[in-house]
Amino acid sequence: MSKLSEATRSKLKSVSTATVATALFKRGLRIQMIQDVHPVGPDKPTMVGEAFTLRYMPAREDLNTIEVFKDRSHPQRKAVEDCPPGAVLVMDSRKDARAASAGAILVTRLMKRGVAGVVTDGGFRDSAEIAKLGIPAYHHRPSAPTNLTLHQAIEINVPIGCGDAPVFPGDVILGDADGVIVIPAHLADEIANETFEMTAFEDFVTEEVGKGRGIFGLYPATDPQTLTDFAAWRKKNGR
Repeated sequence: MSKLSEATRSKLKSVSTATVATALFKRGLRIQMIQDVHPVGPDKPTMVGEAFTLRYMPAREDLNTIEVFKDRSHPQRKAVEDCPPGAVLVMDSRKDARAASAGAILVTRLMKRGVAGVVTDGGFRDSAEIAKLGIPAYHHRPSAPTNLTLHQAIEINVPIGCGDAPVFPGDVILGDADGVIVIPAHLADEIANETFEMTAFEDFVTEEVGKGRGIFGLYPATDPQTLTDFAAWRKKNGR
């Protein structure tokens, strides 16, 4: 799995999924946003980390009894213990939140191991407890039934689909209040640099619009005066 540089990680923590979505759209990538997932709790830091994946398939009852948790190689338990510090555990639950993908105990273990966040296109049980933890977590909705009810954990760290977005191990996962987006690993540095610059300009534009300035010529910057004003703003604000 590719490793994010600290410079790239730091830049991505300062940008939004919206800005990244625009940068990816410019490159023809239109389905990188994981659909229908939401932060479990408010006021969490921006989530950034390399994708470590877990894939569920529909459960077959004779193979998915409570006894499977005695096996130390059970893919769900193994994913929790193997997901690297700084990475994000991304779970393909087939967009089915009728049974939980995980609960507060497993998410707490991920947090204690230094994992950067957790995402499922299904649901979490113990969601109120997870909301209080100091780790970003995203799901579709709360779900009390154990994962064994409907989901059979089948393999880890393979390409998956999560909320209709393709996720390959090592892709960079960015999550904020708007949701979660997937940055292809080979574009991570490039996207981080571009969106860092885009964010500075958007902050300038926001400030100008707040003062009453119109958007024509400002956003996008088709008026040369806009770039002159932006350069002065950057110098003044150390951006």
